Amino acid sequence: MYRPNFYESTCLRCNEIVYQVDRIGPLKDFTFFHSGCFKCVHCGTKLTLKTYFNNQHKQDDKEVYCSSHVPKSGPGHLDQTSVGIRQALNAPRTNKYVNEQIRGTRSDVDGGLGSRQSTPNGYGSRDVSSPSQNDSDYKYGRFDASALHIAHALKQTEIQKAYNKMREKPIDFYLAREEQAKLEMKHRKEEDDLYRKFARKREEEDRKIQSEFQDEWERELQRLTHKFEKELATSRRNRDDHNILTLRHEQQKEDLEKNMTLRRSKKKESITRKMLEHERYETAALVDRQSSEMLELISARRSEYMQNESIFLDEDFDEGAVPLEYPMMAPIPAPPAVSKFQIYTDPIEFEDVDRIAISVAQEDQKTFTDLVRQLVGRCTTDIEKARTIFRWITVKNLNAMHFDDDLRGDTPMGLLRGIKYGTESYHVLFKRLCSYAGLHCVVIKGYSKSAGYQPGVKFQDSRFRNSWNAVYVAGAWRFVQCNWGARHLVNAKEAPKTGRGKNDSLRYEYDDHYFLTDPREFIYEFFPLQEEWQLLKRPINLREFENLPFVRSLFFRYGLHFADEGYGAVVFTDDTGAATVRIAMPTDMQSCLIFHYNLKFYDSDEDSYDSVSLKRFVMQSVIGNIVAFRVHAPCSGAFLLDIFANAVTPQEYLTGEPMKFKSVCKFKICCEELQTVMVPLPDCASGEWGPTKATRLFGLIPITHQDPLIFAGRSLDLQFRMSRPLTDFMATLHKNGIEEKKLAKYVTHSTLDDIVTFIINFPEEGQYGLDIYTREAGSMASHHSNSSTTGEKHLLTHCCKYLINSSKRN
Repeated sequence: MYRPNFYESTCLRCNEIVYQVDRIGPLKDFTFFHSGCFKCVHCGTKLTLKTYFNNQHKQDDKEVYCSSHVPKSGPGHLDQTSVGIRQALNAPRTNKYVNEQIRGTRSDVDGGLGSRQSTPNGYGSRDVSSPSQNDSDYKYGRFDASALHIAHALKQTEIQKAYNKMREKPIDFYLAREEQAKLEMKHRKEEDDLYRKFARKREEEDRKIQSEFQDEWERELQRLTHKFEKELATSRRNRDDHNILTLRHEQQKEDLEKNMTLRRSKKKESITRKMLEHERYETAALVDRQSSEMLELISARRSEYMQNESIFLDEDFDEGAVPLEYPMMAPIPAPPAVSKFQIYTDPIEFEDVDRIAISVAQEDQKTFTDLVRQLVGRCTTDIEKARTIFRWITVKNLNAMHFDDDLRGDTPMGLLRGIKYGTESYHVLFKRLCSYAGLHCVVIKGYSKSAGYQPGVKFQDSRFRNSWNAVYVAGAWRFVQCNWGARHLVNAKEAPKTGRGKNDSLRYEYDDHYFLTDPREFIYEFFPLQEEWQLLKRPINLREFENLPFVRSLFFRYGLHFADEGYGAVVFTDDTGAATVRIAMPTDMQSCLIFHYNLKFYDSDEDSYDSVSLKRFVMQSVIGNIVAFRVHAPCSGAFLLDIFANAVTPQEYLTGEPMKFKSVCKFKICCEELQTVMVPLPDCASGEWGPTKATRLFGLIPITHQDPLIFAGRSLDLQFRMSRPLTDFMATLHKNGIEEKKLAKYVTHSTLDDIVTFIINFPEEGQYGLDIYTREAGSMASHHSNSSTTGEKHLLTHCCKYLINSSKRN
């Protein structure tokens, strides 16, 4: 489901536009701040998401405050809410559900002020000046992070959509099918003529190439023959010499033939490519003109109908509705006034029209008139029309269709012959279908961060050229990318059968992000050659586009944003080789999002250094709503950090089935100079460090240690509280240079009621990794049939892991 994502939100403090990479929010009543403006309104103290406060006693006050200046209840002003807050502030801290904003700031493993104790790989730095948890100034509460957003969520349910267009009568009311089909037949004849022209041109070029190379072949063959005869005449009359000359001559002829065949193929390929580009241009120009004619017909008949009857289905306009007529002429490009979220919040709203598109895609139509009438015949808004065309294209899987060689334009498959010949793309087809539905649509050309692109790459040639659409719906131009929106997956247990029969196992999955995408999100992946088609109030240039973080659609679908300002496509390390990427999750996704990562060298697929996986030079941790990836480069050079995510329920995770992660963003990590030698993290299970995963997926609440990094002496006690029955706990200890089995005797655990305790006695000082495994009670039977002789560990699921620095000084 979509979350609020208002178009080019403005900063509450300076009233200027705030973009994704420099955004703090949404906060109270969906307010946003620049990171530089995120200061206490009273004293100007720089704030963070952990240290800011809102006025809880005045709903209209959207400003942010520090802990010293946030308005508090005075004497005689204690209502029920104030009493509840006071009780919460004085409640003792008991578990991880501590509201970081109430209990104050605290440095985490990714940074902070104060002197630090360093470790060889940089993951053991301790902030010795951080406040003590026993400080009397700290106030603890029982609110979890989502409590801060409860008021926001309630407020969201009261928001009226900014766009509520009246429903219109379908196209059948004002344009006869026969009249539209007549214009289509005229267009079909023009298209047939154009394709015949293309065929003649290709045949002419093919004959020309054949003739050129035939002439060249004859000249070269004559030259070789003359040379051969001359050598025979001047050589001694020795049979062996004659045989050698003959063999050499035959070899030269064979080499000449191979060389000329290769050159002919390359030239033909080059000419064909140039001709195809020209054919695409001519086809697009023809479709553009024909689309204008079709739109003129529809607009004329629509206007005639409106002179006698109302075009709207609703007799009375609801409050807030916008009874605007669809424009006859295509409006100039301009930023949309409302965001996608304000048009629709969940694709389920299109369930009925999506079902129509899927059904129509099962059959073949002979004319575009029939196709579009079937698609939009029951659509009552321009959005629904664009939606059903978008879904039909994403379902049809045009790239996988089979076309006969003798395809004619008046056959069902001939309708899409432009796809076969390569002269018509998804985007030209979408524009054509939109014109039949009476919608203004344009094809936009530019650059895209498509397959093969890596962060830091410059757009200097045509390698990443692409095209996409903008369709005029909901009172504005909006982006559609049918090609990227198409996803065709099948049920893993039953692949679809070949042939024309239907198969229920086929799942018509697609990426909804690419339907009516907001411009401020679209610009991260697509850069138009014409600046006005950025649809931004403040357009960016190509260099700025190259420097934008490389994010994918899933980044926006999960509502993610960067927790710090200034991220670009390339992130530079400090002189210790350290760099951190921090991503903030929305409150409603914290319980289900799981992240993963991969690190490899930038210019190769090599993912190890000195036989050690590069993953062990990255520390992933989750604290609150922030997931952090701290990279410590093992050597100078460039690396590629790929961050993945997946939304799963605890039940799905606990099945032990492999999870499919998809990329959400990538960064080029550049280490120009390394002044310290980095050592890898202990060889623990992959994934995040810290107990957050244990709480989120297993309901295992840490009592003694809430952070991923622990400073301990020569022994350590870890305690958790079980919120639901778990069994068969197991812990494994890891240290670089020591075998795992040799460390097994130093870890024990015990369970008393709902408390599980792990006791570790470290054999020596140093850095250790601790993996904890468990499973839900009662799952033994379901896993018993999968048991093996390799040990019980394979029956368990990884729960969490800690990084522990053991020293006598701790």
